[in-house]
Amino acid sequence: MVLQRIEAQQLIPGRGEPIRDAVVVLDDGEISYAGPAATAPARNSTSENTVRAHTVMPGLWDCHAHFMGLRSADFSLLPQEGVALRAARCVPDARAALNAGVTSVREMGGLGIHLVHAIEEGTVEGPSVYSAGSALSATGGHGDLHCYPVPWVTDFAHMGGELRLADGPAELAKATREQLRRNAKVIKVFASGGVLSEVDHPIHQQLTDAELRTVVEVAGMADRVVAAHCHGKPGMMAALEAGVRTIEHGTYLDEEVAAAMRETGAILVPTRTVMVELLDSKLLPEFAANKLAAVVGIHADAIALAHSLGVRVAAGTDIGMSGSDLPSSWGRNGRELALLVEVGFSALEAIEAATATGPDTLGPQAPRSGQLLPGYDADVLTLDADPLADITVIADPTRITGVWKAGVRVKGTS
Repeated sequence: MVLQRIEAQQLIPGRGEPIRDAVVVLDDGEISYAGPAATAPARNSTSENTVRAHTVMPGLWDCHAHFMGLRSADFSLLPQEGVALRAARCVPDARAALNAGVTSVREMGGLGIHLVHAIEEGTVEGPSVYSAGSALSATGGHGDLHCYPVPWVTDFAHMGGELRLADGPAELAKATREQLRRNAKVIKVFASGGVLSEVDHPIHQQLTDAELRTVVEVAGMADRVVAAHCHGKPGMMAALEAGVRTIEHGTYLDEEVAAAMRETGAILVPTRTVMVELLDSKLLPEFAANKLAAVVGIHADAIALAHSLGVRVAAGTDIGMSGSDLPSSWGRNGRELALLVEVGFSALEAIEAATATGPDTLGPQAPRSGQLLPGYDADVLTLDADPLADITVIADPTRITGVWKAGVRVKGTS
């Protein structure tokens, strides 16, 4: 394999201070050097391909996204469209992720559990996908489709869909093992109500303490961690007590929750993008629009509080729609960084949340990724501008001039 050499005015390592006048060398899928040009290996004109850029940084992690093939924000339409149709829509979504600089996705329920095989075999171009398979929900919970009879929702779940209803520790143990059987890299549970579900309240806890402990125990035996969808404080506290690795959304997070997260080492994945873009879109059913309007400001305050109190944050968008003409769609992933800056993060902190912290959300399944360090995966992007001066350039795929996944250039010309 020809070595890839990237010479940049600025290197942002993912964690730590930027380096001016820098070089990154990619060798057989790994980074072999990342640092000042003054101490870089000498250029070999016969065996190296050299690229010059303004900024080089790790490929982005989207730590909460969904390959669902949705063309509507109304989740009740999910069972009305075949899995094959929605999966076909996900193929350009995966390509759009790469174009946006996203080289790794932690998928929190969706068709990614199937898509990952096509990506790994090379028949579909896309990021590395670490999927939860089907997210686990109590009957009547956020992962239920409340407008349908329960048997219909149960049947839909067993067709390989995005959700799985389970009640009681025994059923949840079985549902967890089903996802492990599919080689899910993380387990997702709905520990509280949500915004896009019809009859439940975002604050209410939806899984019992015993149910949450069971999921964490079964997942842990297979070296998997648990991600807990939580808006309300009761669900967050119960999930943290049970030992989950991440809190997704965290809308009603307060000082007590923040202290518990610091104590347990849990990570917050706030998903600001989906809230802002769907609120602005006017595409939601009335019940969901009303719920979202009630929580969007509270959510912003909670993220700011978490940041100020030292809670670790990983960037995730909750993107799940297909097509660049729609809000909260694949390719718009980079907007999350600008939204984090709006609530108080520095640009460098937002980049760390979208790079170096990403793998930590997977626990033992984490790859060596998210940082420009020797021996790490050669997942890299280049920009034609300085994101530390203007973080919004990361949200514009046209400013991302090159993307490498495992050392192979997947965007831009050599």
